[in-house]
Amino acid sequence: MGEIMNNDQYLLAIETSCDETAVAVIKNETELVANVVASQIESHKRFGGVVPEIASRHHIEQITVTLEEALQEAGMTLDDMDAIGVTEGPGLVGALLVGVNAAKGIAFARQKPLVGVHHIAGHIYASRLEKEFEFPLLALVVSGGHTELVLMKGHNDFEVIGETRDDAAGEAYDKVARLLKLPYPGGPEIDKLAAAGEPVIDFPRAWLEEGSFDFSFSGLKSAVTNKLHNAGQKGEEFRPEDVAASFQESVVEVLSTKTKKAAEAYGVKQVIVAGGVAANSGLRARLLETFQETDQELLIPPLKFCTDNAAMIAAAGAVAYRQGHRAGWDLNAHPGLDLEEYGKRGRN
Repeated sequence: MGEIMNNDQYLLAIETSCDETAVAVIKNETELVANVVASQIESHKRFGGVVPEIASRHHIEQITVTLEEALQEAGMTLDDMDAIGVTEGPGLVGALLVGVNAAKGIAFARQKPLVGVHHIAGHIYASRLEKEFEFPLLALVVSGGHTELVLMKGHNDFEVIGETRDDAAGEAYDKVARLLKLPYPGGPEIDKLAAAGEPVIDFPRAWLEEGSFDFSFSGLKSAVTNKLHNAGQKGEEFRPEDVAASFQESVVEVLSTKTKKAAEAYGVKQVIVAGGVAANSGLRARLLETFQETDQELLIPPLKFCTDNAAMIAAAGAVAYRQGHRAGWDLNAHPGLDLEEYGKRGRN
């Protein structure tokens, strides 16, 4: 039994990039041993969005408690860990710093290797907790501040083949939710409302130039704003459910169509949906329908792994650790960390 334990590898990961304080422990890259998330949604609700200073303060209050809870859930100690992983970016700089400094403190005190992890790599690797990757694969990343198509020909080999030129899909959801006076977070509220409505309003789709895999949602957001404003001036009324359904139909159609075209163009074996907006029921249903009879296997992580969590950081961090990614004691928060550059560390 002792020999088996010696061959097993454990990584503890910390995630504090925005408004979730999370700690997880992973065994042998894909076996989740513990996953604890402390949410701040209630604290930010009254402001209609995340307030960076409040987020940072909450992380400071929650990090030790969350760490202790994760170790208790795993039935392990820090000495049992082979490495410590942490989200170093992108994200809110103050929030990131809490996690980075906690990880550095643990790694230094216990003399463990330290691994910096890219937040978006984490979202992509969340799917590996459910199913082994088959390369080449394509990841559709849809979260609060990111909408991009990422081609992977191997582990931590990221090539961004399409990205948003303005608003990310998640940002558009939040802005339309505010227009409809829905509570924060707006994305899930729009999704719920859309399920009760009909897409009767013909909002625009930004296909951009021929062959482009880029996205643009600012025009759609403006179209919703103008439609509601003009209707108000004329005394017309639209059912909020129909506005939500029409808006969501536009977003989902563009995301699913471009993802399918990119998957065909690059001949990928798997398509992964990653990020908070991957929890959207309309998007999940459309993608399942789109890839039902194609050659690509569609991987959508369970809802608990779509929003920010440390399990995904552990999954990405464990692979990075195996590939030789190591951070020094000068590791800092990198709010604008580039995904392609991150992936090159330790691979060459």
